[in-house]
Amino acid sequence: MNKWIIALTVMLPTLIEIIDTSVVNVSLDHIRGSLSAGIDESTWTITSYLVSNAIIIPMTGWLSRLFGRKRYLIFSISLFTVSSLLCGLSWNLQSLVIFRILQGMGGGALQPISQSVLLETFPPKQHGMAMAIFGVGIMFGPIVGPLLGGWITDNWSWHWIFFINIPIGFVSILMVLFFIVDPPYMKKMKMKIDYWGLAFLAIGLGCLQIVLDKGQTEDWFSSGFITWMAIISVSSLVLFIIIEFFAEHPIVNLKTFKNLSFTTGNLVMFFAFFNLFGSIVLLPIYLQTLMGYNATLAGMVLGPGGIATLIAMPMAGKLITKVNPKALLAFGLIVSAYATHLMSQFNLLADFNTIIWPRIVLGVGMGFLFIPLTTMTMSSVRKEDMANASGIYNLLRNLGGSFGVAFVTTMIARRAQFHQVRLVEHLTPFASNYQAATANASHMLQSKGMSAAASQQGGLSAIYGQFLRQASMMSFNDAFYLLSIFLILILPLVFLMKKSKGEARAEMH
Repeated sequence: MNKWIIALTVMLPTLIEIIDTSVVNVSLDHIRGSLSAGIDESTWTITSYLVSNAIIIPMTGWLSRLFGRKRYLIFSISLFTVSSLLCGLSWNLQSLVIFRILQGMGGGALQPISQSVLLETFPPKQHGMAMAIFGVGIMFGPIVGPLLGGWITDNWSWHWIFFINIPIGFVSILMVLFFIVDPPYMKKMKMKIDYWGLAFLAIGLGCLQIVLDKGQTEDWFSSGFITWMAIISVSSLVLFIIIEFFAEHPIVNLKTFKNLSFTTGNLVMFFAFFNLFGSIVLLPIYLQTLMGYNATLAGMVLGPGGIATLIAMPMAGKLITKVNPKALLAFGLIVSAYATHLMSQFNLLADFNTIIWPRIVLGVGMGFLFIPLTTMTMSSVRKEDMANASGIYNLLRNLGGSFGVAFVTTMIARRAQFHQVRLVEHLTPFASNYQAATANASHMLQSKGMSAAASQQGGLSAIYGQFLRQASMMSFNDAFYLLSIFLILILPLVFLMKKSKGEARAEMH
């Protein structure tokens, strides 16, 4: 079977699934208004999807062996498609959350399966190109999701962000039926089901995702709910690890971590996506809350970075057979760290070009980072273990993104408070600069027809507003700076990774 047809077959549903992780975010206000839900309640439409998605991803290898990979892939696409229809037809918030859980369960398997199929279909010397194809979907989805969701919601209605999945899902099912063939080791197997492992994995990951998603809004461990969720999560995951080491047919084969390159690669990928998702969440918040950009302009800042990634990935896929992949990976990490450091220099007077350039640089860095990292991490894994390893890899990538988002949202809230305390020390009525600034603001308001008393109060309000903006800006600078430091700190891990045999042979030729 032509490898490019197979690549298209597995990547089409995967791209739609990745887009669906972020497409709802920009439609949340419309959904909330339509279904008469509160702000906190409406966010469960996002959290429920992420929780069920996170639970299914590491189970993918085991479920593929239990049911047969092709059969399980068809089931997953079918469940995703049917639940998308049900999401669009939801009559209240509760029904939407239930259908989003089903949608996450259907979509969770698509990323690991597509990655493992691509690595099996392409020969070792072309693994770089295979991962470039996979990476396009992984990187492109989070960028196009908010833009597509906003456009569909504004021009049609929020229901259509789900309905558009139906024809694509139907075509994907037909393509899998005709073009995907299971290798012997991925046929249906009779296995004893590890019920305890299954339960502890679901509870542990589900509670962890809730902690990450709701932690900042609930003030983290000041909340009894978050504290108990964290305790349950840690306890369940510890018990899960113990059980899996002794299970005859483990849900997740943790012995794969004995492979040093695989373990190191997962750690690097965790922090790479920690940086990427942290950055692409911070940027639009900075632009819309401090710089006055609307959603379309904020999307225009994110878009070129995604295009840069799409250009960089095929280049990295070709270079990986000619250049030491460790050098490409180190280059990608350094460029990404440099781009995030540039973002830490933003201020309240930054123009459009100043803001867009670091995002483009980050896109290039991530393109050169993702391909060699994924190739070196996964190419040393046996084909028989590929589905299991891919599930672990995709889980840690997604968790890295979730931890990154939780980290930056907490940082900008806490550091803004810190900088407010520091800056307010310099806001004294006896300081000449403060007196001059309030007088200027007051005169400007009087020139626009405001009374003397009102303009004096308005001047004070203007100074206070500027004070809050400056404190907020400094908190964004801190968050971007720490993201860049994390990437530099993991650079030494690159030298622990080994080139795969396929890459070594390609270099010799």
